[in-house]
Amino acid sequence: MELAPAARRRIYLMRHGAVDYFDERGRKSLPEQVVLNETGRMQATAAGRAFAAEGIRFDRVIVSGLPRTVETAQRVLAETPAMQGSTPETWSDWQEIRGGQISEIPEDSLRDAFLGAFEGVVAEQQRFLGGESVGEFLDRVLPGLQRLRADPDWDTALLVLHGGTNRAILSHAITCGQRVFFGSLLQTAGCINVLDVGQAPGDWVVRMLNYSAPTPVHSGPRHTTMEVMLNQYLRLRALPG
Repeated sequence: MELAPAARRRIYLMRHGAVDYFDERGRKSLPEQVVLNETGRMQATAAGRAFAAEGIRFDRVIVSGLPRTVETAQRVLAETPAMQGSTPETWSDWQEIRGGQISEIPEDSLRDAFLGAFEGVVAEQQRFLGGESVGEFLDRVLPGLQRLRADPDWDTALLVLHGGTNRAILSHAITCGQRVFFGSLLQTAGCINVLDVGQAPGDWVVRMLNYSAPTPVHSGPRHTTMEVMLNQYLRLRALPG
């Protein structure tokens, strides 16, 4: 007996391009306001050209609404002729995991506050920078996947989101619909993941993870974004005054 091929739709899941969370004087920028730096603009353009080379057209383009995701999506769409003039949708539930007041975190808790949410299989009570817990984060991210899947009017979607948000979505897909958070699923700035989703709740196929158009074999630095940010913050705390 010959089985009919499964009918699946495709999600291209991107992380926004690189940004500077600290300025040249070491001052922390508001994460709600940061925009792409020169490297981030290059990464977004390179991703757009990769999509254009394959002739890919998106039925839905969704961003979190934070400027770094909006700008990344705009630069991707500018490189794909069939999508020029498209306006991304904003789904604010897919914004990055939210931190608290870093200045209130005791020095001996800084490492866990910065890195604990992005190491291994993360417990739901783990908080990011003293703010939102992983469980609270999953509570707002995962329903959006169900909402997207329930809409039949698309075949190919582009989601431009964040490193933490992508981890939540990828963890859900890799486990075929389980509620889990794999913190070690690194997401390079401007990367592309490819997911196929079928009609059954557990029908997820993970086709590609963390593809970086400018650096396909990841020959660059080996530190994570949060490790870099922790070191920047520690240097900032050490400055006089």
